[in-house]
Amino acid sequence: MNSLPQRIICLTTETVEVLYMLGEQDRIVGISGYTTRPAIARKEKPKVAAFTTAKIDKILDLKPDLVLGFSNLQADIAAELIKAGIEVHVFNQRSIEGILRMIVTTGRLVGATEQAVDIVNDIQKQIATARKTASALPRKPKVYFEEWNDPMMCSIRWAAELIDIAGGEDCFPELSQFHSARDRVVTPDQVLARMPDIIIGSWCGKKFQPDEVVSREGWTAMPAVKNKMIFEIKSADILQPGPSVFTHGLNQLEAIMQQWGKAQ
Repeated sequence: MNSLPQRIICLTTETVEVLYMLGEQDRIVGISGYTTRPAIARKEKPKVAAFTTAKIDKILDLKPDLVLGFSNLQADIAAELIKAGIEVHVFNQRSIEGILRMIVTTGRLVGATEQAVDIVNDIQKQIATARKTASALPRKPKVYFEEWNDPMMCSIRWAAELIDIAGGEDCFPELSQFHSARDRVVTPDQVLARMPDIIIGSWCGKKFQPDEVVSREGWTAMPAVKNKMIFEIKSADILQPGPSVFTHGLNQLEAIMQQWGKAQ
């Protein structure tokens, strides 16, 4: 008898991505409809959940021996599954350290610890290289990262940490530590007071509109607006706390910082 879980349901995209990277995708029997990576998962795995809701009956019909979730926002789903006798592991990674730990833990759960450690080692090398490249910048540009526009929400912790790695300085370090988006709401005047050199929009689930940003009262005085340093990083590349924040998000942040540096 194999003591490792054989039928896994992933309620968010991050663990799907990790299991595919580990070559353990055959264990996955259900995914979230919001899964973005890898793209093939959306074609070959049944969708059994959104993000804060799930088809409990469908999940139970698939007879999972492990369900992987993420954050307090899935606490009600987890509780319902636990009451139904299902084993559930809910990750709560909100930092780069937490993301790396999630990767290793997922590997351990399926008996692929060495492969997971290799992935983490590769990411740590990428981070070191990015920091070295960033050290050549003339200074650290101030970066305003906008996760949502109505109300305006600034960067979550791992995004702020990635900005630092790429050579920037997050405009609201005192707010990025908060888990809840409600605690990271800012006003146009607050952002204006920080005078960011770079604005990055990553509106979760919808296209960033730079024209809307530029039209905010007083914002034409910002260095970021004056120098046309306004960029989009798609939310799937940086707001889903799994390997993609490094393979897709960090690379784009580095390119933005370097573009700013060359203009100085």
